[in-house]
Amino acid sequence: MRNGRRRAYVETYGCQMNISDGELMEGVLEEDGYEIAQSPEEADVILVNTCAIREHAERRVLGRVAQLNGLKRERPEVVIGVTGCMAQRMGDRLLARAPYVDLVMGPDGYRRLPSALRAVRPAAGRPRKRLSVLDLDPGENYLGLEQRRRSQVTAWVPIQRGCDHRCTFCIVPYVRGPEKNRDPRDVLAEIGEVADQGISEVTLLGQTVNSYEHGDWTFPDLLRAVARVPGVRRVRFTSPHPNDVTPELVEAMAEEPAICEQLHLPVQSGSNRVLKRMVRRYTAESFMEKVEMVRAGVPDIALSTDVIVGFPGESEEDFEQTLELLAEVRFDDAFTYRYSPRAGTPATRLPADQFIPDDVGQRRLETLIAETRAVQAEINRGEVGRLEELLIERKGKTPGTVMGRTRRNKAAVMPGGEADIGRYRTAHLVRTTGATFVAEPAAAVLAEPVAAVLAEPVAAVLAEPVAG
Repeated sequence: MRNGRRRAYVETYGCQMNISDGELMEGVLEEDGYEIAQSPEEADVILVNTCAIREHAERRVLGRVAQLNGLKRERPEVVIGVTGCMAQRMGDRLLARAPYVDLVMGPDGYRRLPSALRAVRPAAGRPRKRLSVLDLDPGENYLGLEQRRRSQVTAWVPIQRGCDHRCTFCIVPYVRGPEKNRDPRDVLAEIGEVADQGISEVTLLGQTVNSYEHGDWTFPDLLRAVARVPGVRRVRFTSPHPNDVTPELVEAMAEEPAICEQLHLPVQSGSNRVLKRMVRRYTAESFMEKVEMVRAGVPDIALSTDVIVGFPGESEEDFEQTLELLAEVRFDDAFTYRYSPRAGTPATRLPADQFIPDDVGQRRLETLIAETRAVQAEINRGEVGRLEELLIERKGKTPGTVMGRTRRNKAAVMPGGEADIGRYRTAHLVRTTGATFVAEPAAAVLAEPVAAVLAEPVAAVLAEPVAG
């Protein structure tokens, strides 16, 4: 406690929705009088905001919570809470497994966070109380609660919570409940407030964001409306489901100048047999039709994807079909995973002999990573010399540099300082490490023709140290 105010620290793991939830919890705590601490060592309340998608993420959180217990031994009054998807999945079992955790709270409980913390706060003459808040509330969209936005450059705006899909590998429907879509008027009011604060880039969030519907509003309707909010200069959204990529969505992306030329389109597998077992509800062929439709409507679009290898029953032929699809699409970026069983999901009930041995799954993952990175590096080398608008997000790792992103979500480091953060800078991409770019202000590069830069051998360019 400092200056009579209790201090709270929120440490977030996982996806963009978790980041947004972390900001929401900080907003709830500030409204209740807490000061947000910059480290757990400074805090009276430590909340670990968690992900349950993969087993590795949960093991990491359990290790982190055990580490934080060292602070509790030094200061017994410290309250440790675990929130989010992992908390919802494990529930009271987490209290049993980690006796130093005081509070377990699922994603629909954040409105009750202040009262829950008061209930578990140590007090003289009162036995220690531990609490779990795990009810899933179909009506909870956090109306009236304000996020404490950590970035003054870009804003995450949830428009949807939960999921109605039942992909057999995914825990999300069981820890976040069914799909709940926010009233578009509330979404647009929030984005208007964000823009009034000087934040010009917004990302709409949802588990299958493009399945959004509310009354007569479809997702393309909402996307167009968001793109026309005064002060909004860039609009992104994640993560869409391939089945809900429609001609109307592509038309909105092509016609609205604020909508960025970037689309994350999770494919998961290139094998129809595996896709059917995953209950993805599309085929490799229909997925390719979506890709062709998007690229026809938005020719300069950058595509990214998610891929899972080692799903139960995946054969070598299935894996090769995934590699073939990726080679045909040539994604700008790919997030690659080895299948991770999650208790409670249908895939865990498949016959034991169908589960892929660890060494086979790891080999496939390493092959997948090598293939996707090679394609990404080749695409990016072809983009050296492009003139791009960068939105500067933060300082670079090297003094005198800043990091920004293009409309197509390519990261680039360029010369600059703190005054550049939040501003748009026009720059040339002068070289790449494969995944990121080094850029120079357009005027500086034009003083030395870009052709001279491009004339350098690729091997020499890639051998140079990269700022940031």
